Amino acid sequence: MKPLSLPMAGVEDPEPIDVAALHEEVRELARERDAIILAHNYQVPEIQDVADYVGDSLGLSQQAAKADNPVIAFCGVHFMAETASILCPDKSVLLPDLDAGCSLADSITPDELAVWQAKHPGAQTVMYVNTTAEIKALTDYCCTSSNAVRVVEHILREHGPETEILFGPDMFLGAYVEKTTGHRNMHVWSGECHVHAGIRPADITRVRDEHPGSDFLIHPECGCVTSVMEYVAAGDVDAEGVHMLSTGGMLTYAERAEREHAGETVIVATETGMLYPMRQAAPDVTFVAANEAATCRYMKMITLPKLRDTLRDVTNEVKVPADIAARARIPIERMVSINA
Repeated sequence: MKPLSLPMAGVEDPEPIDVAALHEEVRELARERDAIILAHNYQVPEIQDVADYVGDSLGLSQQAAKADNPVIAFCGVHFMAETASILCPDKSVLLPDLDAGCSLADSITPDELAVWQAKHPGAQTVMYVNTTAEIKALTDYCCTSSNAVRVVEHILREHGPETEILFGPDMFLGAYVEKTTGHRNMHVWSGECHVHAGIRPADITRVRDEHPGSDFLIHPECGCVTSVMEYVAAGDVDAEGVHMLSTGGMLTYAERAEREHAGETVIVATETGMLYPMRQAAPDVTFVAANEAATCRYMKMITLPKLRDTLRDVTNEVKVPADIAARARIPIERMVSINA
């Protein structure tokens, strides 16, 4: 097989690599280490192809929790590996690049959260899973984009309809949850994912003009969410064609679309790595990115050579201190149980 030149974050001219040979080497190393390889939907295609499981944050958390393997090679970003370490304290969680961070997770610090909570004593704190272990340790409930609404509805059932809720750190997801649930006693942190925030209303206007009548799949973190909801409310966009979905929900849509929307075009507003598994699931559907520049450089820091090296050398372990892990495990387990 001819070596392919693959993109690497921060590198202008990456060395060509033989993907097939590296896949074989990675799989052999995984067998030797009795490791499971988990990969997020935003990873580069060659990482997704070699993984044992590819999914969204919630699915990856569930897979990590039930995996029997003593080693987890986590192809994602740092907070995801931390979550796996919290759920699996007796396992070795390896992250191929320890610098693979997250702008959303960086948008709130433990001190900032503590000050916010002090201003609202008695409030229930809901934090997106895209946060550090230290933030989770101060949190009542974690959530993902796929179950954020369910988590808030659960809190209102359990603690009363007037319960004050602090939701963070993503302001677009928070606004979506607030509008969907109709809960008025909710405070939303002003944080954002730089990739999703960059998908703006102008992008939606442009792709609507280019592909009239196409379905929209929109991640709730996107900066266009509020505008699209306003379009729907005004009747400017058919509500049946707009779907607010997590990455896992988008993949489920794609699997159904192969039967129901063959030959059609579907617009996808999320990180562009999501297009790869969707196109695999529905090759007869044309998936178009709302913004081709919506690429997370942190996700793309995970490469096949780095995955090979971390499995070979058993390096880059992510380990959350026991006291923080014990407190952080509670909101994560609540998140998983609500979605069970």
